[in-house]
Amino acid sequence: MATFLYKLGRSAFRRRRLVALLWVALLAVAGIGAATAPVATSSSFSIPGTEAQRAFDLLEERFPGAGADGATARVVFQAPEGQKMTDPAHKAVVEETVAALKSGSDQIVSVTDPYTGQAVSQNGSTAYVSVAYKVNAMELTDETREALTQAGHNAQGKGLTVEVGGDALQTMPETGSGEIVGVVIAGIVLVLTFGSLVAAGLPLLTAIIGVGIGVSSITALANVLDLGSTTSTLAMMIGLAVGIDYALFIVSRYRAELADGREKEDAAGRAVGTAGSAVVFAGLTVVIALVGLAVVNIPMLTKMGFAAAGTVVIAVLIALTLIPAMLGFAGDKVIGRKQRRAAKAEAGAGAGADSAKSQKPNGGTRWARFVIRRPVMVLLIGVLGLGAIALPAASLEMGLPDDGVKPTSTTERRAYDALSDGFGPGFNGPLLVVVDGDKATADRTVSTIKGLEGWAAVTPATPNKAGDAAMITVVPKDRPSSGATETLVHDIRNATGDDVLVTGATAMNIDFSQKMNDALVPYLALVVGLAFLLLTVVFRSILVPLKAALGFLLSVVAALGAVVAVFQWGWLGSLFGVEQTGPIMSMMPIFMVGVVFGLAMDYEVFLVTRMREAYVHGERPGEAIVTGFKHSARVVTAAAVIMIAVFSGFIGMTDQMIKMIGFGLAVAVLFDAFVVRMAIVPAVLALLGHKAWWLPKWLDRILPNVDVEGEGLAKDAPADGASGSQPDLVKV
Repeated sequence: MATFLYKLGRSAFRRRRLVALLWVALLAVAGIGAATAPVATSSSFSIPGTEAQRAFDLLEERFPGAGADGATARVVFQAPEGQKMTDPAHKAVVEETVAALKSGSDQIVSVTDPYTGQAVSQNGSTAYVSVAYKVNAMELTDETREALTQAGHNAQGKGLTVEVGGDALQTMPETGSGEIVGVVIAGIVLVLTFGSLVAAGLPLLTAIIGVGIGVSSITALANVLDLGSTTSTLAMMIGLAVGIDYALFIVSRYRAELADGREKEDAAGRAVGTAGSAVVFAGLTVVIALVGLAVVNIPMLTKMGFAAAGTVVIAVLIALTLIPAMLGFAGDKVIGRKQRRAAKAEAGAGAGADSAKSQKPNGGTRWARFVIRRPVMVLLIGVLGLGAIALPAASLEMGLPDDGVKPTSTTERRAYDALSDGFGPGFNGPLLVVVDGDKATADRTVSTIKGLEGWAAVTPATPNKAGDAAMITVVPKDRPSSGATETLVHDIRNATGDDVLVTGATAMNIDFSQKMNDALVPYLALVVGLAFLLLTVVFRSILVPLKAALGFLLSVVAALGAVVAVFQWGWLGSLFGVEQTGPIMSMMPIFMVGVVFGLAMDYEVFLVTRMREAYVHGERPGEAIVTGFKHSARVVTAAAVIMIAVFSGFIGMTDQMIKMIGFGLAVAVLFDAFVVRMAIVPAVLALLGHKAWWLPKWLDRILPNVDVEGEGLAKDAPADGASGSQPDLVKV
């Protein structure tokens, strides 16, 4: 592989104009496709194989045109203190609003009058109008949303407090300035790392091009593939982070090869052949983790994973082709002025000065020697520290975010609170019971439900026109995300027969969480198993991949503990813009396992490959650890800081799900890069010694030799015409 990538890098360097033109053309085509594609109007959410989904499917079949999975809204009215919604003046305002809503859009299925639909609270202070739509929230037109909000505004000015809630107001998440701040921080880190604006600009430029191609392609295909609004955000988040990191490693290795005295074209080829090999395998681990999300069998999550994986593939291809091409354009400017002056001074002073400088230990060298001297202490501090942070994960409560977690400044949250105060906490999460049977079956179901505990209201059965199905609404006593409500859902399902199905947003959340829990172990086995095999091929070792996997599990559980502490318990919540605590998003654990595993293996590959490179060239295990840190610690640190900055930028978004994902990924990278990879990994390798690189002879014969260390370049590179190239791979 190293030889192939070496030739690819040199070819891209020589034909840099053609390579750059091809990538720019691809960006233009993707951009035109995104600009001309029809706006994505659908973002369907389904959970195949669950009872809640079967109930929705039955509703669509037996109640055609009812918009069972359509958007809903509630216009909530509150009378001034001491007055009631049944007062004639207030009643007239509500009736005007009902009439305005009915005539406001042809996407409406029904508008329920609170005075005929028992939608006035017992004390008379609160009433609400229910609005049902034919299509889901993402298919609603701007005119329909405007009619809904305008109806609320008109009533607001007539002596009533009016708030509008429901998913009908759902829109694309707003992006904040945090993403730009993340990119700016990444640029500063790159400048400090390289000491050259040109070298720092290359990773940023190529990463933006890659993300532009990926996100534009997703936008162009969103309508055809039914991609959700968060798909492109996730792809941008991951694509930007890995794109900068992969380019950073190639540019850093190129500069190291130039420092070894190689010609520019040969240095570009060797940078792609060595660091590029690590990029390929690091990218493969990320792709495996993202594509593996398909085992959960939730279409939305599968599409998110495939889209993000596609962006990672683009980032890898750009690192292998566009980066060497851009290095050709950059010339000597890829080395900062200070470094160029220092190089000239060293050349004038002779080889003795150069040798003295090469022997001067850097920060990575000093840290590695410290860990080697005290491996047990470093290992214990790292493991116990992450273990303590992971403790809150034991209290993890999962659910899907609703209006109750939105900021109190939003009308959706105020409507949610008003309904909870006027009708009870369970009113925001009603259960929809679908009966596949005649009226007698439906009536028996109502009686059965009333014999259970935990419900606040049970409506009479509403049959369809054919009389072979009916709907029953059950309002729980407790809030939607409570354990008591979950118990009620299970009790209804256990007490009724197979012809009775429970659905609704609350039941869907419960089924979704259960599906996530059931899929976690198979997903872990698939992703960790495949990555273990991949890393065994890369490192030709059993214990190194095993240590990598165990370290990842420690960092991801610690990250989950931090997420629980902030978003569920509210610790430091104001610092991260968390105005309302609540359950953790159901997909968060399995999503973090997938994404963080791939990213964690990036640092493992980049750091440990350099150690193995030194080991196979004859250094003792301890020396190889020091050499690996000497060459890679600075770059890996910069890459981790950049990735943390990029992910942290998404904490500033208004969407609670994206905010939680950004925070979770940022702290996971922090724990994994600086505690696991920088402390626990060298400590374990120091304790294992030669055993760390042990591989059974029978397995050594079976495994393919991918030559990540680039040993084949020693004989192939000169034959390829590299002037001035040295016979050995790199000075270690």
